Amino acid sequence: MNRTLFTGARVWDASGAAPFEGEVLVEGNRVRAVARGRGQIAPAGAEVIDARGMFLMPGMTEGHAHLSFEAVTATEDLITPSPEAHTLLTARVAKVLLDHGFTSAWGASEAKLRLGVAVRDAVNAGLLQGPRIRAGSLEISVTGAMGDESREHNPRKGPSIIVDGVEEMRKAVRLCCREGCDNIKLDVSGDPFYPNTPAHTTPMTFDEIRVAVETAHDYGRRVNAHTRSIAGSKACLRAGVDMLYHCEYSDPELLDLFEAARDKVFVAPTVSLFHSIVNNEAAPNGLTAEIGGYMGIPGLVEASIRTHTELRKRGIRHLIGGDYGFAWSRNGTNARDLGFFVKYYGYSPVEALRCATAHGGAAMTLDNGEKLGEVREGYLADLLLVDGDPLADLSVLLDAQRLVVIMKDGQVHKNGSATVQRRAAA
Repeated sequence: MNRTLFTGARVWDASGAAPFEGEVLVEGNRVRAVARGRGQIAPAGAEVIDARGMFLMPGMTEGHAHLSFEAVTATEDLITPSPEAHTLLTARVAKVLLDHGFTSAWGASEAKLRLGVAVRDAVNAGLLQGPRIRAGSLEISVTGAMGDESREHNPRKGPSIIVDGVEEMRKAVRLCCREGCDNIKLDVSGDPFYPNTPAHTTPMTFDEIRVAVETAHDYGRRVNAHTRSIAGSKACLRAGVDMLYHCEYSDPELLDLFEAARDKVFVAPTVSLFHSIVNNEAAPNGLTAEIGGYMGIPGLVEASIRTHTELRKRGIRHLIGGDYGFAWSRNGTNARDLGFFVKYYGYSPVEALRCATAHGGAAMTLDNGEKLGEVREGYLADLLLVDGDPLADLSVLLDAQRLVVIMKDGQVHKNGSATVQRRAAA
């Protein structure tokens, strides 16, 4: 059994407690021991990593992963690649996430049905490098709603399955489960990118949502929902959806429903995409802040601030994950969400980092009884050793060069500790 001992680290265990100088022993794929101070754990038989001056923390979870999205600017970028080319692209993105400290990825949806499944299986078999993956399905939507790209006399398939009614929904969910998807994605509400179905609308019916959840849960799978509208979010909570995305609009009744479900549900606000638009970061790709204004993006950001600040106060388990994979919001920059949680929702750096670690780990292990997302004895060993202090400056996690050691499932993916220590001694 492989043994790895981190010595002299500043250990942040993600419990909410302050960091401490200590040692962490990993045996196999688990944290075997955590000790305060030095010399408390015998190094016999272990690979020793000198972590003096560095910050040891759990690996991060991307809570809204689109592994098949790489510099996307339009729907065509998702539907035109061949399955073979798109599989290679998805594998590249998976490695990018792991290289940037994301040891887990909760799949939101993918551009083709089995892209996440194929890459997940190859990663699990040790054939590809990537994070733990819960594979997302295609989006499931309804006629005339977000995801329906077809027009009369001009059928056009988008990255979605279009259904109408509970029996078509049941069949679509069964199909996604049969093909190995872990997470089923529903497009419940409208979206500003679909002008005929604006964000406050709710095209999908409660019965369609309910039967999707019942069917997925019967198969042991989880359900994600794109929901921006008040009615859509209420329907999702009442139907038992597991992961809610966006959720900008709210009223007192909805906030109470969230609070009642806070031990069952996870929420990813996904503010990064809209932050990029209103701050003109998307302008080089033709999506200027002015265009975003016509789309109502500033209003959505303001609504998001109000809703998710209140959800933070009510103890809702937020995950980071901001719809990364677009040309102006690329995979690999996902840790930007940490700063956005502080900027927009009033999180402290410690609390934001817990959203990326402890909350993400709880989501990833919902179905198997394992423990992940904290540096504790018995927990799965997904760890980051950072050259810098994220609690003082969250942006250090955006620099892959500062991620000195990346460990997933007890296996070292990257180890640059010797180089850092030589530089410190010079």
